Amino acid sequence: MSDLPNICEKSFVIPDARLLQPLATSMHRPRILLLYGSLRVRSYSRFLTIEAARLLEAFGAETRIFDARGLPLPDDAPPEHLKVQELRDLSLWSEGQVWCSPERHGAMTGVMKSQIDWIPLSMGAVRPTQGRTLALMQVSGGSQSFNAVNQMRVLGRWMRMITIPNQSSVAKAYDEFDGAGRMRASPYYDRVVDVMEELVKFTRLTRDHSNYLVDRYSERKEAAEDLARRVELTAAVD
Repeated sequence: MSDLPNICEKSFVIPDARLLQPLATSMHRPRILLLYGSLRVRSYSRFLTIEAARLLEAFGAETRIFDARGLPLPDDAPPEHLKVQELRDLSLWSEGQVWCSPERHGAMTGVMKSQIDWIPLSMGAVRPTQGRTLALMQVSGGSQSFNAVNQMRVLGRWMRMITIPNQSSVAKAYDEFDGAGRMRASPYYDRVVDVMEELVKFTRLTRDHSNYLVDRYSERKEAAEDLARRVELTAAVD
């Protein structure tokens, strides 16, 4: 380590493949939370989310869909608000998530962003999203676009989630769903199947290792420095 003078050796850990072997393999169904970014009665992002949930259940997952109706704007209510607590509890319950937004004015909707903004990076020692898998989808009223999924991909990284490579963008969504809200057979539908299959695979692959995968040098170093300061303070008081 002589050629790395800025490294704190006590916090520097060489990745070990043996630590990727879990002590026990989780056998329960992968737990997936689905969020969608619209409050409309005939909402294509909601239809697509429900279709994704059906596929996830068929792939062996357990799903929960959050209904954003009644969720206040960020900072317009205390965190104890019932809808905020419901959303945060579902995020803690989940091992993976699906975010689906319409594209509006070239971006994700405010409804979508508000849900994500209500989920903090940390709640005490608990991180509600860190290490969880994430799949992204969007619907558009016109030609195919990827603005919303690209924005959500940035958010997923910011929330320290494992965002899978595949994604879905459904163009001219009004043509892709029947009167009952079921998605018609098409290449768009096949892509949704691909994305949900991939999400379940990535969730099963990572959920027993997520704590190790997101364990970071900088955080270990910071924790060690905080501990050292507390020890020094205790010694000074004694």
